[in-house]
Amino acid sequence: MAEKNEAWLNYLALTTVFLAVCATLATFKGGGYSTRSVLSQTQASDQWAYFQAKSLKSYLYELQKDKLELDLNLIRENSPGTMAAEYEKKIAAYSSKLKKYEAERGVIKQDAEKYEKSRDDAQKHLQAFGIAVIFLQIAILLSSVAALMKKKSLWVIGVAVGAVGVVYFADGFLLFM
Repeated sequence: MAEKNEAWLNYLALTTVFLAVCATLATFKGGGYSTRSVLSQTQASDQWAYFQAKSLKSYLYELQKDKLELDLNLIRENSPGTMAAEYEKKIAAYSSKLKKYEAERGVIKQDAEKYEKSRDDAQKHLQAFGIAVIFLQIAILLSSVAALMKKKSLWVIGVAVGAVGVVYFADGFLLFM
């Protein structure tokens, strides 16, 4: 009888070590994905602020262009000549700036969305690793109590809980769930 107890206690020790290693790795990988998530969110926020700044500049140029176009119409009605040409040059310059800002905003928007996608991906990995750590820690706790109390049934429950944790641990890498 003592040999049987000893045999399952050896397995208990091995599974506990395995679960502890998985929990440690899940915590480490989860921390990395947490950092990536925060950095990506910060970069996305920066890009959206930059996008807004370009939008404001674009809006100011658009307002100025509209004003110049109205002024040009008045000048053409009252006194056609060289002044109209200057207004047309300025309007053309503002139109060029508006096109430039529109193109820049498109690139900035793509960058911001890329950072948001990176953040969302990192959060999916982080969530899986976080759930894995919870299950693995519970399994380690159950295995430890089983060893202290020499209750094989408690260890079996711990192994089952640990198996769920290992599935989530694998999901943290592969995102299959």
